[in-house]
Amino acid sequence: MSAEPVNYDQMIACPQCDGLSTKPLLKEGQKAVCKRCGGKVLERKRDPIRRTLAVALAGLLLLIPATILPLIGVSAVGLFNQASLLDCIAILIANDYYLIAISLTIFTLAVPVIRLLAALYISWCIRMQRITPALVHFFRSYHQLDSWTMLHVFLLGIMVSMYKLVALAELSVGLGLVAFILLLICSTLVSVTLDKHYIWEQLEAGCEY
Repeated sequence: MSAEPVNYDQMIACPQCDGLSTKPLLKEGQKAVCKRCGGKVLERKRDPIRRTLAVALAGLLLLIPATILPLIGVSAVGLFNQASLLDCIAILIANDYYLIAISLTIFTLAVPVIRLLAALYISWCIRMQRITPALVHFFRSYHQLDSWTMLHVFLLGIMVSMYKLVALAELSVGLGLVAFILLLICSTLVSVTLDKHYIWEQLEAGCEY
């Protein structure tokens, strides 16, 4: 007697032990755990589309003050100086540090903007039921952006610089730094609110192959 063929479209692999199991039907807020290792296999996030839309839009709005407003101010021997993110890039270019300036522009401006715009566009298309085969390829490319966002690295550099300068000069925190921290939070929340499994289900249901 021949065994029944396995429908791999209804299977899901555990990210911890790679164990295969049947994909469960979950309601919002529920999660499934692996029977073998107890790791989280699947989670249905609450209202993922509207939450992602809100967070991505907030991040894009914060990008403007985070870029043009001063990050920190330095006061010493009667002199005061402050710089924004754009000022930092301009200073690097003026001092012929082109590679660093290009890297800073790509990883702290270009990639975060593209990532937030992509999350906003994908969520809007799902909400408005404007699903096309091109959106499937677009969402595959979106996964590659997660490892290229370096906002947290730039923020760490600012914190280290402030730690080294605090004994030599008087420092002040600018509104740009506050906006930059909020931008970093929004960028992180996009990964938290975006339900990739749910979006794949919507894309597969809305496209005919």
